[in-house]
Amino acid sequence: MPELGCRNVRDYRQFGELPTARTSFAASCQAVPMEIDEAGFEELVARALDGVPAELADLMDNVVVLVEPEPPAEDPDLLGLYDGVPLTERDSNYTFLPPDRIFIYRGPLTRMCESADKLVDEVRITVVHEIAHHFGIDDRALHDLGYA
Repeated sequence: MPELGCRNVRDYRQFGELPTARTSFAASCQAVPMEIDEAGFEELVARALDGVPAELADLMDNVVVLVEPEPPAEDPDLLGLYDGVPLTERDSNYTFLPPDRIFIYRGPLTRMCESADKLVDEVRITVVHEIAHHFGIDDRALHDLGYA
């Protein structure tokens, strides 16, 4: 199963220069971590999911969104991760499988943002990014759309 993840803005060197707004965001989000409790963060993720258009949400199949405090130790800057078989790769043999998983990692997101507004925006971007992987959209296309 593919594992596709959204990493902290420092890791987007592979795509070249980021858009100006995103670059300035990266520079402003490294100073003071945003503090939010587990329930508050889960509410931000729920609001981001509620913001997904119904037409797309209805197409999501056999996937669960999980909030975790931290990413795996080998990738501490990981903001989110899609672990599963994208819809575009499923065929008639895709049956009786456990759900795909979208992980949203609270620690790195709160550490990179110094304000509630920036945290809300980054959570939304990360949720959309990982849902896009569920639909088979790769990192290059997401970068071009501003969701990298």
